[in-house]
Amino acid sequence: MTQSADTAPQAGSPLPQFPMRRTCPFSEPPEYAGMRADHPVSRAALKVNGKPAWLVTRHEHVRQVLGDSRVSSDLKRPGYPHQFHIPEEMLAQVRLMMLNMDPPEHSAQRRMLIPEFTARRVREMRPRIQQIVDEHVDAMLAAGGPVDLVTALALPVPSLVICELLGVPYEDHARFEEWSAAMMNHDLSPAEYGAAVQALDMYLDELVTRKENEPGDDLISRFLEKNRAERVADHADVVTMARLMLVGGHETTANMIALGVLALLRHPEQTAELRADPALLPNAIEELLRVFSISDSGTARVAVEDIEVGGVTIRAGEGILALNNAADHDESVFPDPGTLDIHRKEARSHLAFGYGIHQCIGANLARVELETVYGTLLRRVPGLRLAVAPDELRFKDDAMVYGVYELPVTW
Repeated sequence: MTQSADTAPQAGSPLPQFPMRRTCPFSEPPEYAGMRADHPVSRAALKVNGKPAWLVTRHEHVRQVLGDSRVSSDLKRPGYPHQFHIPEEMLAQVRLMMLNMDPPEHSAQRRMLIPEFTARRVREMRPRIQQIVDEHVDAMLAAGGPVDLVTALALPVPSLVICELLGVPYEDHARFEEWSAAMMNHDLSPAEYGAAVQALDMYLDELVTRKENEPGDDLISRFLEKNRAERVADHADVVTMARLMLVGGHETTANMIALGVLALLRHPEQTAELRADPALLPNAIEELLRVFSISDSGTARVAVEDIEVGGVTIRAGEGILALNNAADHDESVFPDPGTLDIHRKEARSHLAFGYGIHQCIGANLARVELETVYGTLLRRVPGLRLAVAPDELRFKDDAMVYGVYELPVTW
């Protein structure tokens, strides 16, 4: 017997609000475990507008939703679970990013970008990434502690990497980092959110126009060249693609660098193992990605047909949040999920990069950046430690992508 929206267990009682907040940076929000056990597909009210959406919390069900062609990523569709308040007139003007496209438009754009992020292409980038990391570690060590690891290393490394890949002048990084941070903030007003998007798009519009006339050796120029033959995107689409690559290419990795370093500092025995045997680092990175799952609600969808998930019928037009942080703490897949274990055999089964056709296109690049930063710190700064008490750290509970605002360290 299946349940529908009218017969779900919460019917008749107030819906819990989403997003739910973590009480510990190394764990999921505490509500998730109970939901997984009792009502793995259940409804919540979106904090931004009070509208209901389905929360999917078990690993198998999250994979099912993300792999189902009967759900859409299109944020313009009625019922899509917006996590920002976007007025209808503003929504009508939104140009969809690849992240929010469905096939065939999504497939066409992604096909043109995949060669930029293959394992081989990223391996070719590794020496330059190492050079960037070394330069920032050199500067950090020369300055002496304490320093904020976010501003000294975690943010500038992926910002510089993605700038060089896209062909964005790094001297403009302070501007686009400010706009990017604003776009990730749940608590912004529609006017503030719209202003941040508009400012970044105006900047990128000028950049794309220059590259149309004077192409370089960079992703945007190569995309434009391919597009002249395939014509899958117009000028505004290229601007929107560049925004997705720029924001997604540094915001997520920067947060994972800082959180991963924090986790290693809080688990000195496992850190010592990694320092003694660097071959353990790739699996440790998968475990860190699993534990934090920083883009928990970045997998918003809306059903375009009735679908059944975990015995619950989700009707066409109803919003869905397939929660990868909940999935990555599913006890049936990850025993003792709240414990960081760099030897965890099933760590790579995490969904931190999503799943299905929208799985993060930059996952290979992110892994190399994380491995390079963590490995360099383990090797070159063995005495690294927190410069403040852990309870003094401020975490990004107000953001679409979880992280820590500052990470003061010394050595």
